[in-house]
Amino acid sequence: MGMSIFFPGQGSQYPGMGQSAYEGSPAAREVFACASDVTRQSVTKLCFESTKEELSRTVNSQIAIFTCSLAVLAACQEQGLTFDACAGFSLGEYTALAASGMLHMDDAIRLVQKRGELMQQAADQTDGCMAAVLGLPDGTVEEICSQTDGIVLPVNYNCEGQLVIAGTKQAVQTAVDRCKQAGARRAVPLAVSGAFHTPLMAEAAAELRSFAESLPTHTPSMPVYTNTTGQLLSDSDLPAHLAQHMVSPVRWKTLVQNMLSDGHMAALELGPGKTLTGFARRISKQLSCQAVETMDQICIAAGGTSK
Repeated sequence: MGMSIFFPGQGSQYPGMGQSAYEGSPAAREVFACASDVTRQSVTKLCFESTKEELSRTVNSQIAIFTCSLAVLAACQEQGLTFDACAGFSLGEYTALAASGMLHMDDAIRLVQKRGELMQQAADQTDGCMAAVLGLPDGTVEEICSQTDGIVLPVNYNCEGQLVIAGTKQAVQTAVDRCKQAGARRAVPLAVSGAFHTPLMAEAAAELRSFAESLPTHTPSMPVYTNTTGQLLSDSDLPAHLAQHMVSPVRWKTLVQNMLSDGHMAALELGPGKTLTGFARRISKQLSCQAVETMDQICIAAGGTSK
């Protein structure tokens, strides 16, 4: 088996991301131009010149991370790299849909722009938040959530001993306190504005589904592993899947283990940050994963030297 791809999700954004690929690769510039054209805003300006605060708004971070990741992929392919499977964390699953050709790039851009808008609205209208719990077994965190009043659920199964919970602020705070009492090493709030992957996103999910129904889907050129089950995504009913994806946990640990058991032993994390590379190390020692974003890193991955 050859190389597979991991695409990062929200939280990996930072000002200046993707600039090296943009400056060093005509193919990467084309992706940025397409995103700016379709969204009718300068995505280059958003990625390279925004403040950290601006970029962390859901409506901005989703399209920025998506564009940056696809641009890095385009630069990799321009250097001759080929890939045989892909997956993305939360928002990153949309990048995987575009990378696999299941959605054409301009349709995927429209979809991500819409998702960012809908999730921003949902976040503004509900008092939701997320927190990472470190150092407790999943089962303990699941039990604490189920015994806490209000809405609080496990939403991101990142790696062994790291589970993100989300829900209404009061319920999350209560669960965080209980996790600490149960011996959590740390329980820290995340810098996101909503309770993503919970029923608090149900209205946004329904709207996204009806928006997605207007977009044509295509046979993917490589398999996509999905967050909702950790298994291969079937291309039967994508709009229903995307709605489900928005209110379901991200089963990243299961997904990576499934990719490994299918023989995908090496991956590149394409886009901003190296969060998924960190998770990979903790999920399995067998998996070789490296974060690739700059032209130097792209050229090294492609086996050449930097220009």
